[in-house]
Amino acid sequence: MISPQYNWQEEVKRVAYGIRRRVLEHTVINNGGYLSQACSAAEILAIMYIRIMNLGKTEEPLVPPLFAGVPGQKNPNSFTGAIFNGPKGPKYDRFILSPSQYALVLYALLVEVGRMDPEGLRQFNVDGYTVEMIGAEHSPGMEVMTGSLGQGLSQAAGIAMARKLRGDTGKVWVFMSDGEWQSGQNWEALQAISYHNLDNLGIYIDANGQQCDGAMGDVMNIEPLADRLTAFGARVHRVDGHDLDMLVKPILEPIQQGKPLIVIADTNPWKGIEILKERYPKLHYVRFLTEQEREQYAVLLKSL
Repeated sequence: MISPQYNWQEEVKRVAYGIRRRVLEHTVINNGGYLSQACSAAEILAIMYIRIMNLGKTEEPLVPPLFAGVPGQKNPNSFTGAIFNGPKGPKYDRFILSPSQYALVLYALLVEVGRMDPEGLRQFNVDGYTVEMIGAEHSPGMEVMTGSLGQGLSQAAGIAMARKLRGDTGKVWVFMSDGEWQSGQNWEALQAISYHNLDNLGIYIDANGQQCDGAMGDVMNIEPLADRLTAFGARVHRVDGHDLDMLVKPILEPIQQGKPLIVIADTNPWKGIEILKERYPKLHYVRFLTEQEREQYAVLLKSL
């Protein structure tokens, strides 16, 4: 039971702030990082974990275990990163991170919500460890391999169908980027989701207008995205991705039987770290060009 004094908005703000600070720290120390993704997605992911999803609790913040090999019948020691989302069960929700280049953002989130020990961030991209730059099924918070990118929704659809057939009450939640909707596989997946009436599946899209080659509109325009998703059978809401009440509002409305929920969250890819705007439109990955530029970000980090 949540205390009446509990202020979830303040908790989300704290976690979102922590995500940006931790990813900025990582970027400064390592001369590189997926920083704009932390800026745009911090509130979305924080609110999914704190307010939207019904996840089981972990006993304590977990230290990521060493890589034990890929899943298979001959490998009883394999595991998935879903252990950071608590125990599985028919009443609990499942979380799928589709754009696995957001892995660093997810790791920072797990630390901020007390599911992963901060030591895990020091294992980032180190051989033999599971805290990978491009997250895989064994990486903290993940349970399926969603690459070569853009394959998370298809797998989430399969999980949602299995859960519906089994009678589970828990939902499947997917975090996606807008750039993934440039890929045909996701439209095929949504077509199947609608056909099979998978209303136990929800999607939050970080619509930050960016992809690896620059601004979305300069590479392949996907608008009007809301109209297209609606035409494919989804129940669609478009909201400000940094407005906490608007992010929550769609899940408070009555479920439309047979329709998946999709929330397009329009976001700012330099939210909270305004200096990033100077790099527009190439924001996908930050690698400092000079030591002077790195020092500018280090000064900003100290101010946080």
